[in-house]
Amino acid sequence: MAEVTLTNITKRFGDFTAVDDVSMDIEDGKFTVLVGPSGCGKTTTLRMVAGLEEITEGEIKIGERVVNRVPPKDRDIAMVFQNYALYPHMDVYNNMAFGLKLRKTPKAEIKSRVHEAAELLGIEDKLKSKPRELSGGQRQRVAVGRAIVRNPKVFLFDEPLSNLDAKLRVQMRTELEQLHHKLRTTTVYVTHDQVEAMTLGDRIAVMKDGVVQQYAPPQETYDHPTNQFVAGFIGSPAMNFLAATVSRRDGTVVLAGTGFELALPAHRSRDALPERVILGVRPEDLDGPSPDGDDAITLTVSVTEQLGHSLLVYGDVDEAQVVASLDPHRKVEIDSTIHLRVNLDTLHVFDPETMETLV
Repeated sequence: MAEVTLTNITKRFGDFTAVDDVSMDIEDGKFTVLVGPSGCGKTTTLRMVAGLEEITEGEIKIGERVVNRVPPKDRDIAMVFQNYALYPHMDVYNNMAFGLKLRKTPKAEIKSRVHEAAELLGIEDKLKSKPRELSGGQRQRVAVGRAIVRNPKVFLFDEPLSNLDAKLRVQMRTELEQLHHKLRTTTVYVTHDQVEAMTLGDRIAVMKDGVVQQYAPPQETYDHPTNQFVAGFIGSPAMNFLAATVSRRDGTVVLAGTGFELALPAHRSRDALPERVILGVRPEDLDGPSPDGDDAITLTVSVTEQLGHSLLVYGDVDEAQVVASLDPHRKVEIDSTIHLRVNLDTLHVFDPETMETLV
């Protein structure tokens, strides 16, 4: 195992900057997730760590060794791809053993490593099967097994679950977490799915336009996003955003907009707030209905979605759509007007110009 250190790495394709001045310390044995929308630079960053893309500027270290000019095969990494990349004419055993054979590993050691990995992944009975005879989840286990047998210092995963159906994704996500707990190999994992990022990562790096917006443990990213982009990307359903004006009444900061007037608690007040701000409220931080409308937002219900564990209620506040996650046993009628109490201790306030978090 080894830590991975990225220092001011940049990747340009002509005039386009795909990754811009990214620095991260990925601790030895930790599971780090790069997450963000398509085109944010997360896969390019992973491919630079793997040596599949040359870096334009900066430095990459695996352990104590700078690997900028080290070929992929000599970096002591193993990569699992989105499309599994299995050889269709080979059975599972030979797919898993292929890399070891190229390295002239003794046959007895190959056999031992393959059977050990297959047992770990629950595919020992599939070693003589061809990829076409396997389910998607089994193919993904073979791809992971091929990486495990190499016993690398670093695992690299490039959206490995994106081709699986929803139920299998959840199962494989759990299995990857259990596998990491057993192996404790340094892992860098790329996904666009924020649920995967939150559940798998010891730390997550949220990327946008080639720039890391925040690099922190999942719960810290969720509770204390550094800006409006991170706040809106992490969390499902997504955070609600509302325009508000700032005033002071008897020393209390009041945030007001169409359909709401909220007084910030004293311990959350700030002296230097601009006249206009953006409020961020997570759906689960709206508790309703509030009978008197105090510390609440008012909306007319347009849609409801019963999920069993919660009731999602959608409505419009001024020009913004708001969604609340309520008790599933509440009765909420379409076209009714309700007051939803806001949890002021978890309310977020953003600068409308810089999008940075103010409160």
